[in-house]
Amino acid sequence: EALKREERAADTSILAGVPEQMPALGYSQAIQRRVAQVGFDWEDIDGVIDKLAEEVSEFKQADTEESKAQEFGDILFTLVNIARRLGVDSEAALREANKKFFRRFTYMEEVCRQRGVNIGDLSFAEQNALWEEAKKVGG
Repeated sequence: EALKREERAADTSILAGVPEQMPALGYSQAIQRRVAQVGFDWEDIDGVIDKLAEEVSEFKQADTEESKAQEFGDILFTLVNIARRLGVDSEAALREANKKFFRRFTYMEEVCRQRGVNIGDLSFAEQNALWEEAKKVGG
């Protein structure tokens, strides 16, 4: 960071070198890493988790679609901060969660085909029971 600081013009932000066209999760992680290098960071992870609870509360109180979208973005940003502090790549973690969801849901669909039922005709409780079954057999 010291070398980068010497190379940057005095009036250039430390965030300027992070490509804005990066995927949003990676961009968030990169800019948070940069500001943490100059000390703009929570003292410990508990502070970030408290911030997450605050953001969730603000999301619950949001009363317009626009404010809900903004608060949702704040929740994601804070989750990325937690991941960064834990050394977790947010993009990779979400990709793996997507794969896990895909496996579980396609299992549910297969079970429904075998039983001759349409998954859309099941109640949420019945769908959720299938989801729990999928978790047990395939992670």
